[in-house]
Amino acid sequence: MFSSSFFQKYLLPGFVFQSIIIGGGYGTGRELIEWFMVLGPWGGMAGMAAATVIMGIVLAFTFELGRQFKAFDYRTYMKHLLGRGWPLFEVIYLAMLVLIISVMGSAAGELLERMLGWPQLTGIVVLIAAVGWLAFNGNDVIERVFSVWSIVLYITFAIVIVTALVTFGSAIGAHFDGSAVGSGWFMAGVKYAGYNVGLAPAMFFVLRHIDTRKEAMTAGLLGGLIAMVPASFVFVGMLGVYPEVLDESIPVDYLLATMNMPWLRVVFQIVLFGTLIETGVGVIHGFNERIAGVYHEHGREMPSGLRVGIAAILLLIAIFLADAVGIVDLIAKGYGTLTWAYWLVFLLPVLVIGVWRWRSA
Repeated sequence: MFSSSFFQKYLLPGFVFQSIIIGGGYGTGRELIEWFMVLGPWGGMAGMAAATVIMGIVLAFTFELGRQFKAFDYRTYMKHLLGRGWPLFEVIYLAMLVLIISVMGSAAGELLERMLGWPQLTGIVVLIAAVGWLAFNGNDVIERVFSVWSIVLYITFAIVIVTALVTFGSAIGAHFDGSAVGSGWFMAGVKYAGYNVGLAPAMFFVLRHIDTRKEAMTAGLLGGLIAMVPASFVFVGMLGVYPEVLDESIPVDYLLATMNMPWLRVVFQIVLFGTLIETGVGVIHGFNERIAGVYHEHGREMPSGLRVGIAAILLLIAIFLADAVGIVDLIAKGYGTLTWAYWLVFLLPVLVIGVWRWRSA
């Protein structure tokens, strides 16, 4: 249906971006609870719509500046964007990296424990092994895996929402009928978009496929939509078990258990575990590409073994944090703290400089 070139230029960036952000929270449903469902059905939908628009606009200018800078790792990009202030972004990125992997590790351990009754440590070990293998294989393998898994994810999420509508359609409709938009939805969208788009520099390795301004801007706008459509599926489905779902650590699993469809629950859990791996690979690969950029400046290639070693160290540090804090508190407290930092050191500079360059051209 699409040529390979069209897919790489226009759709691949969105799929990779979605892969990076989904396992950090909204794949489990917990992130959507904290940011949107607490605002009610219509308030939550309005907040997600705002986040989608903001993500698309910021990604469009982010990709276009990356094309102009010829920057395929975040260190090079931030040097162009912030000058001598570029280390500020790295501090924030590493803090978010540890936080996201902590959430991912906590969710992976709990997920395998629910699925198979295995100790949570087993899920963490499987996660580390999968992330290490993908980190070892580099850009091309990661792009192919992310693309295929994103398509699988879309199909699975579509089945979940259709099943939820068939099972809980009247209850979901009643929740919408009895809800108003209210206040707070726009600020929720601003915050949510802030820390998610702040992870875009982890995916700069895919920008090497983009050659023109049209390609960059279109890919960015599509990226916001590609990333958030599955979130809307999850959100609407969870309304079938609202408000009981608000207190669940993995709300989507609670929804599937309530629907009493064991086969779908197993399939979704497998897909969800894959998204956790994707997110871990995405944020760690972004850091590895930053290190690889330094090697390239000195005319050398980054050793594959070093990629695996960095991945393992970062995973272990983050997972110890997850064990100490827990997934619910990590999402509730950690993300909100970092979102404004991303707005200050990344989103606002991208918008100001991106719009200025666009108008000048």
